[in-house]
Amino acid sequence: MTPSRERIEATLARITPLDGTAADQARQRQALLTKPAGALGVLEDVSIQLAGMAGSCPPPAPQRPAVAVFAGDHGVLAQGVSPWPAEVTLSMVENFRAGGAAVNVLARSCGATVRVIDVGVAGDVASDATVTSRKVRRGTADLSQGPAMTIDEAEQAIAIGIETAEELIGAGHDILLTGDMGIGNTTPSACLLAALTGTAAEVVTGRGTGIDDETLALKTRVVADAVARLAADADPVTVLAEVGGLEHAGLVGLLLGAAAHRVPVILDGVIAGSAALVAQAFAPDAIAFCLAGHRSVEPGHRTALAQLGLRPLVDLDLRLGEGSGAVLAFPLVRSAALVLDEMATFDSAGVAKKG
Repeated sequence: MTPSRERIEATLARITPLDGTAADQARQRQALLTKPAGALGVLEDVSIQLAGMAGSCPPPAPQRPAVAVFAGDHGVLAQGVSPWPAEVTLSMVENFRAGGAAVNVLARSCGATVRVIDVGVAGDVASDATVTSRKVRRGTADLSQGPAMTIDEAEQAIAIGIETAEELIGAGHDILLTGDMGIGNTTPSACLLAALTGTAAEVVTGRGTGIDDETLALKTRVVADAVARLAADADPVTVLAEVGGLEHAGLVGLLLGAAAHRVPVILDGVIAGSAALVAQAFAPDAIAFCLAGHRSVEPGHRTALAQLGLRPLVDLDLRLGEGSGAVLAFPLVRSAALVLDEMATFDSAGVAKKG
């Protein structure tokens, strides 16, 4: 067994379900707060889920968010599935480093730290306090022609994601937010969605950065043909290696690592959603530690959320990626925990309940 596989297996062994007792206590406390039952809607559900994660009621309100942006390039770009050149991936990594991307701005607004992990950028990436180069390979192979990567490469990237989660948690971050960067990465995302949900390619393949009808038809054919190579009972790492991306693999590891440490994760859009499906296939209980930050306009994201059983907290027609939707949702998640902790009960406030 390789060191990467050993790391994955050890992490999977630590993932356990939510604490049902703490969740029940949170549900009961919600009924005592000075409001009509269910009046805070999804925020009440989030607070109960957070209690189950933490094993305590009320749960600690997360206050040190970190966005982990996994970056990689994609060989399938050679098929013309995106009008953007691969060089943009490297340029955006440098933009993240400089603090000029949308996710940087949004992260500053809520005190989140941004960390960028190069798992597969084609160009040279220097490491510093913001960007870490953990390159597995220089971009994936063209998934329309064969496997995007080897099993070993996929497992290496998953292990890097696990290590990233552990490093961020060890540094005191109490909630992780997913981010991604990779020109062309909605194509492997659609492949993962189709393969792991059994949904037709034309349903889960979207326009990404804004492709025209002709390119969308081409992209859909690429997805359908690639997924057709997979056996119906293919295991998750085989699916990931065949049609996924290195940033997807990194995100899978991040989700598994966070769940093993019982730390919540806010998912961004369709890239994170497709990675979460792989994590779900590895360990269904890992998804209990995930919150859906938003609903992307990419059609496949609805399919992913349905399979994951997650309710998006924000629906703003976003399709940027980077972690933008996850960061926007963080204040809602923190507020959910604070309400459960700090809101008065009917008894403590001396407010009469309805008769």
